[in-house]
Amino acid sequence: MSAAVRDMPSKATVGLRSLFRDRPLIPLMVLLAILVVIIELADPGIVSLPWAGVILRASVPLAILAGCQTLSMLTGGIDLSVGAIASMAGFVTATFVNSPGGVPFGIAVALTAAVIAGLITGIGVGVFRVHPLIMTLGMSFVVLGLANVWQLQMVQTGAGVPAGLRTLGSGLLFDVVPYSLLVFVPVMLLILVGLRRSGYGRLLYAIGDNPVAARLSGARAWQVLIALYVISALLAAIAGLLLSGLTNTASVSLGDTSVLPSVAAAVIGGTSIMGGRGGYAGTIVGALILT
Repeated sequence: MSAAVRDMPSKATVGLRSLFRDRPLIPLMVLLAILVVIIELADPGIVSLPWAGVILRASVPLAILAGCQTLSMLTGGIDLSVGAIASMAGFVTATFVNSPGGVPFGIAVALTAAVIAGLITGIGVGVFRVHPLIMTLGMSFVVLGLANVWQLQMVQTGAGVPAGLRTLGSGLLFDVVPYSLLVFVPVMLLILVGLRRSGYGRLLYAIGDNPVAARLSGARAWQVLIALYVISALLAAIAGLLLSGLTNTASVSLGDTSVLPSVAAAVIGGTSIMGGRGGYAGTIVGALILT
């Protein structure tokens, strides 16, 4: 047998590679099931419906942040500002607990600030062609700095995480179903349907797969990227609200430790860091695996 023939990959190897590339959800579900079995073997009796509810509750903020990364990575970018924006949203909302407008006004302020941050990031990436890694990292420092200034100004007015956010972020219906699914399920459906059925979703894939061809076909990449980073910032703010409710903590650095796990969840879920390939369903399973 010649060396060339020996070096040729077998049909099983090629099929396995194709499975991981084209249908990553199948091996991911198998891996998740294996992990659950290992946990049960290591601690018999721990796997139960309440345990599953706790894992699912802890996965929700990470899955939303990982959704930000999935959308960004489809275009060949990344969003390192999600942690700072998430932290800012939870902290700013907490500072308005005793204000005349109350928690709804605080949430509105936090979401508005997130939109502004995302708009500036999108303009930097889409119009001025700043690399997403640099632009989002710089924006994270800007948001963190402004949040610290806000903290010094509002330190006397904060009253902790609002009770409604605590219930939404950490509550379990019948000790099994997280209340945070009321937020996560619409977000999940919006991303899944948007990527598969909308023209904007197809543009994200097109820009990430071949930006030159997308431009020649008439796609305005700068508009797509501005909208992308605004959406990403909004999702990060929503995740920050849930995270503050889950941990019962309002801090300007609460979401910092979730940035790299959000990237990892997207990559584990089959989204290519080079752009043009991936999806949100695998990202959700990736977040569950990491949790």
